[in-house]
Amino acid sequence: MKLNNMQELPDENILKAYRDGDHDKAFSLLLNSYQERLYWHIRRMLFSHEDTDDVLQNTFVKAWKGLAGFKSESKLYTWLFRIASNETYSFLEKNKKRKFHLDVAEHLSLTSTDSAEDMDGDAIQIKLEQALATLPEKQREVFHLKYYEDLKYTDISEVTGTSVGGLKASYHLAVNKIEKYLTSN
Repeated sequence: MKLNNMQELPDENILKAYRDGDHDKAFSLLLNSYQERLYWHIRRMLFSHEDTDDVLQNTFVKAWKGLAGFKSESKLYTWLFRIASNETYSFLEKNKKRKFHLDVAEHLSLTSTDSAEDMDGDAIQIKLEQALATLPEKQREVFHLKYYEDLKYTDISEVTGTSVGGLKASYHLAVNKIEKYLTSN
């Protein structure tokens, strides 16, 4: 079975359970299907576990309240990713966390290894996180959705409300900035 078919099946089950009035089952399916993916989507933008948990909880509360009005014009997961993205940006704006990303990058650079021969998987991941922390929020989100979540540009467009052409440009710029960062650090 293709991944797309597998992704659509939980959506149908969630929506059917919700519409049939089995809200406990619907909420359980919603959490089981999307909690981990949404957690990592938010975490890559916030870096803090505690903040991520707060935003994730707000995302599910907002999604649950809006589920009755979900019209199935998009896939459920793209709708959820959009809510998660909006909640994350609201959190960042409210808490003035933009500076935090640069502080994290600086902290990670002080704790990472300098020698390429000493680099293991964790050190490589740290370097990538450092590079991601230097990107503007929108480029970081596009990179995350394309690289980590392996979403199609059309799905990312639904999540971000950005044209496919704009997304391709943002992804290309993000990749170039990451490559430049990794080769110079």
